[in-house]
Amino acid sequence: MSDSPHYFNDCEALVDTILERLNNRIVLGLPLGLGKANHLVNALFRRACADPDISLSILTALTLERPRAGSELEKRFLEPVSARLFDAYPALKYAKAVRAGELPENIVFKDFFLQSGQWLGVPLAQQNYASINYTHALNELIDAGVNLILQLVTPAVATTDGSGSRFSLSCNPDISADLLDRRRSGALTLLSVGQVNAALPFMGGAADRPESDFDMILQDPAYEFGLFMPPNKPVSTADHAIGLEIANLIEDGGSLQIGIGSIGDAITHSLLLRHRDSELYGQLLDQLDAQRPEQSHAHRQPFTQGLYGVTEMLVEGFLELITAGIMTRKVDGAVVHAGFFVGSPGFYKRIAEMPAETRSTIAMMPVSYTNELYGDEPGKRHARAAARFVNSAMMVTLSGAVVSDGLADYQVVSGVGGQYNFVAQAFALADGRSIITLPSTRTRKGERHSNIVWDYPHTTIPRHLRDMVVTEYGVADLRGKTDAQVIAALLQIADSAFQPELLARAKRAGKLPGDHEIAQAHRNNTPERIEQALRPAMEAGHLPSFPLGSGLTEEEEHLAIALSKLSPLAGNTRAMLPLIIDGLRSKPGPGAQACLERMQLDRPRGFKERLYRALLLATLEADRS
Repeated sequence: MSDSPHYFNDCEALVDTILERLNNRIVLGLPLGLGKANHLVNALFRRACADPDISLSILTALTLERPRAGSELEKRFLEPVSARLFDAYPALKYAKAVRAGELPENIVFKDFFLQSGQWLGVPLAQQNYASINYTHALNELIDAGVNLILQLVTPAVATTDGSGSRFSLSCNPDISADLLDRRRSGALTLLSVGQVNAALPFMGGAADRPESDFDMILQDPAYEFGLFMPPNKPVSTADHAIGLEIANLIEDGGSLQIGIGSIGDAITHSLLLRHRDSELYGQLLDQLDAQRPEQSHAHRQPFTQGLYGVTEMLVEGFLELITAGIMTRKVDGAVVHAGFFVGSPGFYKRIAEMPAETRSTIAMMPVSYTNELYGDEPGKRHARAAARFVNSAMMVTLSGAVVSDGLADYQVVSGVGGQYNFVAQAFALADGRSIITLPSTRTRKGERHSNIVWDYPHTTIPRHLRDMVVTEYGVADLRGKTDAQVIAALLQIADSAFQPELLARAKRAGKLPGDHEIAQAHRNNTPERIEQALRPAMEAGHLPSFPLGSGLTEEEEHLAIALSKLSPLAGNTRAMLPLIIDGLRSKPGPGAQACLERMQLDRPRGFKERLYRALLLATLEADRS
């Protein structure tokens, strides 16, 4: 380990040096998500493909790929968006090989978290997935004999005390910071290589590293590239209902973790609404359900003590909470400790425009710090007061088990990541709570299915860690409850179309008394009731579809909303027929016309394009009305 790195402006020359230093035997620890040094990874992968004497093992997570269209309409929508947001991001060659099933025998690939839904049905990706808690990935790398990390870093910044330059791991100190600390202490020997990207913001905390942490640095304008920037998804009425409920569970002066996605955006917006207009927030909450426990009223008030954020992923909502003066409670000088980030165009813009003093209150840390209580446990317990760890799920069984990352046939949708870490941490903290969110139903091929199910072959969080579950129909508090109480509580937040079947199943299994009935107040759990309760606020702009912005044009936002409603109907002609008829009868207004032009359907050619136009027009007009 030298005091300063050797700089390269030629990627191939740097790879030559790596192969020579490591004698053609590479065990590569590649950061999760955005932190990958794409040019170096691709060059190393090409060398290994061309030379069977090179042994290359790639251990990583969240390999980022541009989104894939599932239909012709989605393709028309995505192609211009992808060109604008993803063309500048170099595609990873190993990902293409994994997708094609064409990895050479001298290359081994292991991934412990998959980009959500992107790798379903891809044999090599499914076969080489490793189910590992985020905090266990460090030991997996060490046990595998990791001898190389290739990390994207910010340009070096000179120190004011003359002690040398410093780099920032920026988006990904999550595991790399611990690897570098072990290397510095002499407990681990590995080659540390950085690729400079000026698009990354310099972040503090454990991400701030001395230049001596790196053996080699690749720096040249030819290797700069645009960051991965997925647009935000539209927030549905059900998402907003869930967000309103969650905001009522957050204590002033407490600690918060939330995940990425539309429900996370809805939670952020509801917290902002509670803080800025508590009267309106309370009205919307009561319109969903006026019968609430006494503590509900205390949790409708603005935040005076402020929140502290501790999260593996720094989400865009946290940046908004900081700006709004909600996330203000400092722990060791930081209002947020986070492990990694990747976000929309708006996310990077927010960070870039954030005053340096404010940005310095965001400390990027390894997940060994954020996801666990180990290491200064007394200090962490004191800091993480009234912790609310909010994570999303796909399904919840009536036993309280949570399904978040996989399907019944063991196809992996994403991965456990840090969800288990935060659920277990909530139980370890004196006043911590784990909150699992999910919409009560999903629609596939025009058929609605309950996300509250009797049983499921795959489980992410076991039933003995059941805590709080929130759907658009309310909150089920399951901690410490008996099986019968848990089932009864979950039935109360299930969609009423599925309550009779679920109730009967529980009775047949002897888990509920034969005379048990669902209270009348919970028998009207319908999408129509939620829509009726919140539609006026949505039309007035109080509950917007993109509360944090989108990264899309105005027309694309309308199209994204329309496609989010059409996609669940794909494959069911009967479900789509009424929309086709309405669309054929409709004449587009100026806004819809602009959307049709964006999709090249303003002048349809042929029968298929006329059907696409009709479907889209009917959905656009229904949304606008």
